[in-house]
Amino acid sequence: MLGSFRVADPMLKIMHIVGARPNFPKVAPIMAEFAKRPDRFHQALVHTGQHYDYNMSQVFFEELEMPPPDEFLNVGSASHATQTAAIMTAFEPVVLKYRPDWVMVVGDVNSTLACSIVCSKLGVRVAHVEAGLRSGDRTMPEEINRLLTDQIAELLFTPSRDADENLVREGVDRARIRFVGNVMIDTLARLLPKALHRSVLKDLCLQPGEFVLVTMHRPSNVDDPAALAGICQSMAEISKSAPVVFPVHPRTRNRIQQLNLELPNSSLRLIEPLGYLDFVALMNAAALVVTDSGGVQEETTYLGVPCLTVRPNTERPITLTEGTNRLVSNRCDDLITHARSALPSQGRSPRRPEFWDGRSANRIVSVLLDL
Repeated sequence: MLGSFRVADPMLKIMHIVGARPNFPKVAPIMAEFAKRPDRFHQALVHTGQHYDYNMSQVFFEELEMPPPDEFLNVGSASHATQTAAIMTAFEPVVLKYRPDWVMVVGDVNSTLACSIVCSKLGVRVAHVEAGLRSGDRTMPEEINRLLTDQIAELLFTPSRDADENLVREGVDRARIRFVGNVMIDTLARLLPKALHRSVLKDLCLQPGEFVLVTMHRPSNVDDPAALAGICQSMAEISKSAPVVFPVHPRTRNRIQQLNLELPNSSLRLIEPLGYLDFVALMNAAALVVTDSGGVQEETTYLGVPCLTVRPNTERPITLTEGTNRLVSNRCDDLITHARSALPSQGRSPRRPEFWDGRSANRIVSVLLDL
């Protein structure tokens, strides 16, 4: 990479921000697309260090073929307020050093909002990728991050038409909005063939279409002792019908240990977090995915895999209307009932949403070229 940008350089200077696991599959295709035009763009990559565990961060750089970050802020884990403030404090001198023309933020993590605020104060233009998504639930920290970032950003790249309408309803000028499709699907479409050659199913002694894949990390599910106990109990019960594989987020593992939850069924397997390729391989082969992740809702829709999202709402309603996703409460009996009804079926016949076609990054770069 380039280090600090040259002050007199006529090319457009782009700075990308990553901080947490969901960011990497979104940033990787955008950087790759910009790299095809070295005569028009300089790029720099900043990793805030919001996720710092190897399997939550570094392995993604390797598997997604991303360059190492030019700047690593190493802010680590903390409360939302402390972490956001730490990112802002560490990021400001980086912006002043590089003086980018555009800072590109993705998704809805604390790094997204923190870096957007810093840029707004310094008069640096922000482009928000995955703008306009709304759950309508302001108790979710991510919803606050989405709302505020979209008010700050100069360019809003949306993944679906409903996101456009959300922004317009909030008073955003349509001239700031560009519907480009789902950039995370660019990565999934590109790397799915490679994922299918991974040995993870063989290593875990799993057969395609005969197991359930689980991810769980949101505070509403893992910080509430009764909710987490119920989820674990339901997974143990479901594992009597099909093996359940549960790559455990560090946050979730800590809560399970603190509560001394016992998971005696050998068909319920708690494993370490997976890299991107292994996780995609498991997701593609699963009979059912149970999750509270936003991105997994989209990936299962693209793959046509039935998905139960353990949340009362979703900022990605298109996965309900056009995809394979269903919302379910975190009550043990609800989870068991929905999972058992989903397992024997082949799921819905998905229709991949508009512009979920692997070319969203190309559209993003084309907008910057036009500007």
